[in-house]
Amino acid sequence: MKRLSAVRLFTIFALLPVVATAQNRFPKPDFESGYTYPEFSYYVPGEAWWDIVDICLLVLMMGIVAWAVLRRRQRAPVFIVSIVSVLYFGFFRSGCVCSIGSIQNVALALADSSYSMPLTVFLFFILPIVFTLLFGRVFCAGVCPFGALQELVNIRNVRISKALSAVLGILPWIYLIFAILYAVTRSRFIVCRFDPFIGIFRLSGDFGIVTLGALLLAASVFVGRPFCRFLCPYGALLSLFSRVSLKHLTITPKCINCDLCRNACPVGAIHPPYENKVKESRATGVKRLLAYFVVLPVMAVTGALLMRTSSDALSSVHKDIKLYELIKQNEAHPADVLPIDIEVFLAQGGSTDELQQRTDKIRDEFALYSTIAGALMGLIIAITLINLSLKRTRKTYEIDDAACVSCGRCFAYCPQNTNHNDTGDITNE
Repeated sequence: MKRLSAVRLFTIFALLPVVATAQNRFPKPDFESGYTYPEFSYYVPGEAWWDIVDICLLVLMMGIVAWAVLRRRQRAPVFIVSIVSVLYFGFFRSGCVCSIGSIQNVALALADSSYSMPLTVFLFFILPIVFTLLFGRVFCAGVCPFGALQELVNIRNVRISKALSAVLGILPWIYLIFAILYAVTRSRFIVCRFDPFIGIFRLSGDFGIVTLGALLLAASVFVGRPFCRFLCPYGALLSLFSRVSLKHLTITPKCINCDLCRNACPVGAIHPPYENKVKESRATGVKRLLAYFVVLPVMAVTGALLMRTSSDALSSVHKDIKLYELIKQNEAHPADVLPIDIEVFLAQGGSTDELQQRTDKIRDEFALYSTIAGALMGLIIAITLINLSLKRTRKTYEIDDAACVSCGRCFAYCPQNTNHNDTGDITNE
């Protein structure tokens, strides 16, 4: 034992220079994000093996969930996967292997060819999307540690109205658009900066963010997955792909309209029958369609104009913009002692004229990307309002493929889902 300890001690001291000069496992982009990296975030010998373990475990867990909900129609494996995800991806890996935050890395890599995105980050972004296209949102079911943590503490579901859910459901899309906007302009990674659960997994962090995570976790006890439904930008992205998935979780092969599954669903993804809808006349239908064609472009143009006029204010978070404004302020009102940012800038041979040229370019980029972002937000709001006004005839309970997180809670409550043969297939009485 003493010999082993001596060998370990020698190895640690021998590797100190390597660790000190190593690169981040997830290299920081060249801008300030306000993101606090975990204590052990540097590449050390053997870290590449952990990346392989992460990817293999990600694929394995998504495969288990897909098998459980599509083949076996059982929730127990999903529950076990949720526990493993919280313990491993959450607490053990400090929440740093994050598909949600990878959106920003991908956006930055597409906008800036000089940014080198780690392969692990790309795989954590693309693999859940691939599985969603094939099997629905199996990643959200219990593989994502954020969703799994909320799922494990949920003991009761307060039903939220369809209108309120739809309005709150706009927030993840707006969050996603702003995250991409700030990433492509090399300003900051806001998803990482305001991650509500990272402080819980690391048992430390900014007081405000930790408090937000605690409040969301407390809300999760009574409301199914509030972060996943009303804040998560990656969940919004997956919901889009889940609409066209090749296979998806179904309630039962033979629905008897007992309403038990809808009561059990924590995310309000099961719609009740709607057979008594009064059919509107053809003329009314045509008028509604024409109104929609007017509303969509109007909302898009309005959003684009509002965001474009706000582009200067939005660009103020960029480090070069802040530095330039600080220099101009100091020139107008000279201080006895220069701020440290200005001292560093001047010590590095920085030129105010060159900085101004960079800030002008940054503001032009923000004007362009903000206009596009505003148009997208306008379209999303318009489409949400249109969906609220549409009612489709349903004879049985149906799953909303976009909203369903494949948690499998509805299985145990369905009386038609209680009998299985030896192969795991459903047999109906």
